[in-house]
Amino acid sequence: MTSSPGLLRILCVHGYRQNGNAFRERTGALRKALKKHAELVYITAPLRVTDPAPQQEPAGGSQAVEPDSQTEDPRGWWFSNAQERSFHAGESCQSSLGLEESLEAVRRVVREQGPFDGILGFSQGAALVAMICALQGQAGDAQGPFSFRFAVLIAGFRSVCEEHARFYTTPVSMPTLHVFGETDRVIPDHMSRELVAGFLNPQVLTHTGGHFVPAAAPQKKGYCQFLDTFISK
Repeated sequence: MTSSPGLLRILCVHGYRQNGNAFRERTGALRKALKKHAELVYITAPLRVTDPAPQQEPAGGSQAVEPDSQTEDPRGWWFSNAQERSFHAGESCQSSLGLEESLEAVRRVVREQGPFDGILGFSQGAALVAMICALQGQAGDAQGPFSFRFAVLIAGFRSVCEEHARFYTTPVSMPTLHVFGETDRVIPDHMSRELVAGFLNPQVLTHTGGHFVPAAAPQKKGYCQFLDTFISK
């Protein structure tokens, strides 16, 4: 499958309690901002979220949750609490549930709908994208299905699950743009900065807002300047 002439194809990975359709609806401003640069393709996570949504957005810390209670058919990429099938970004755990199933879901979409030039993720989706970047850079997956040229990670974080430590052993060389809000109470900016530290020569784009995908003029300029380097002239 190919994109329109001159457009990059970017696979978009939603956050916890979202799905591909909901993420597409919530990123209308981003799609408009990038319409001359990229075609955005949305994927839905395989794991159904059944734990109750939080009643109020927490102030961050170990119980930071992605609140998206209005989404029908909420999905996730892994559960940090396997018994309760729930997820908290700062929850320490020895093992998670569902990550391998989710990685295989991404591989399948790449096989069936690819190739893609880049991959974009939001929140838990950005954390998953960071893992995919690491897998692509490791020798075992160098000839595998992941061959992204770049990644955009919005409100990303480094998983604190012990079994995920393998994704952070070697700095990632893939070109990346990291976007996060200075007043994000769900994924505080220090968590996103910790993730940035694991990449070689990352580009960072901050905004003054909270937990969302920004697409105002300053961010549009940053996205477009980053993507321009991958568009064939």
